[in-house]
Parts: sequence; structure tokens; C-alpha cells
Amino acid sequence: MMGKPLIQLENLVKIYDTGAIKVLGLKKINLTIERGEFVAIMGHSGSGKSTLMNILGCLDRPTLGHYYLDGTDVAEMTPDALSDIRNRKIGFVFQSFNLISRTSALKNVELPMTYARVPKARRRARAQELLARVGLGARMGHMPNELSGGQRQRVAIARALANEPPLLLADEPTGNLDTAASIEIMELFTELHREGVTVVLVTHEEDIAAFAKRVIRFGDGQILSDVRREEKTC
Repeated sequence: MMGKPLIQLENLVKIYDTGAIKVLGLKKINLTIERGEFVAIMGHSGSGKSTLMNILGCLDRPTLGHYYLDGTDVAEMTPDALSDIRNRKIGFVFQSFNLISRTSALKNVELPMTYARVPKARRRARAQELLARVGLGARMGHMPNELSGGQRQRVAIARALANEPPLLLADEPTGNLDTAASIEIMELFTELHREGVTVVLVTHEEDIAAFAKRVIRFGDGQILSDVRREEKTC
């Protein structure tokens, strides 16, 4: 892969200061993720994986070290600058979907483009295109409560892709889904990866992590292992 890595962490440290004690959440993490990778991050509760995900998503800041996202060091950015980075550079997919309940699937997908001030006609066309892409072309006018869990997560994925971000972050994206819906969602992530989307997901499930091409395991705020899976050839 050519050019700068999409994600580069250098001696990243996160310390939580509770007043009485200081907790070391991440211990000098060095990590590079190239464009187009499909990475699963695993670890038990308290391992540091969620802390890392929050920093990758610019929802939290490292205490020390550098985080280069798409070539820009975001560790010292202002809150407003980070908000802009999140909207332009990162698409989020959450376990609980985080859809607006009283708004149609179409308008949910349009929302990030509204914040990005995309003209109405263009954002409507883009939202329709994305919902068709995730297999919900006939459900654009449905409210979230009229959709199954798997369909709601597809809306969430379409929304995450709205502003064409270089990075898609998924936090336990199958946690609220049954087995069949989970497989469908992971197959969709696999298709997106094949199309060049960079996918980084947090999961505690081995069968979900098996869809990724690279699995990074965390423990006690450190990387315990980083394993790449070979592509299958026909």
C-alpha cells in the first residue's frame, strides 16, 4: 500500500486521574493501520480496547504521545477541530445503532451530510444510493422501530458512510443481533473492505473477529498480539 498510513500511534499513553489514584489505561502504544485494512481489536473488559477505540474515534484524547489520522496529528486539536475531524474522517457504527427514533431511515442517513452542509438534493441522492447499497432500497421511508435489528444496523452503516470517511469504526456492531443478522452484517463489512474501506472493529467474539484480516489483542493496556490472516486464493 502506498502513501502515509491511515492511522499511526506513537508512544500513546492514556492516564485516568480519579483524584485519589491514577489509572494507566494505555501504555506506550505503537500501532500502524494502513488504508484499506480490516482490523479487529479484542480484549477482556479493562484491557484497554475501548480506551483505544475512543481515542481512534477522536472521542477522547491521549495523555501523552501522538495520534496521526490521515497524516494529521489530532492529539492536540481543539474540541471544535476534533468535531470536524469526526464528521469528515470517521464513520461510527455502534452496538445500539444510535438512530434517531422519530426519523426515517433516509433522514437518518442524511444527518451527517446535513452537519457537513451538503446541499439537500445531493445528500438525498447520496442517502438513497447508500441505503440501496446496504439492501434497504425499499425501506427508505421506514422508521427505526419498523425495522429489524439487522436492518437498523444496515441503516447505521449507511449513515457511517455518508460523508465518505476514510475510516469506519465499529464498536461491538453485532452485540444486539442474532446469529443470522450478525453474519449478514459482517459479510457487509467484508464487502466494504473489498471495495477499499478501512474497517476497525471492537469485538469480544472470536467468530466475529474471524472475518477481519488482522486481529490485535489487548491486555492490561498493552498490545499482546497482532496477527495478520492471509487472503484466501481461489
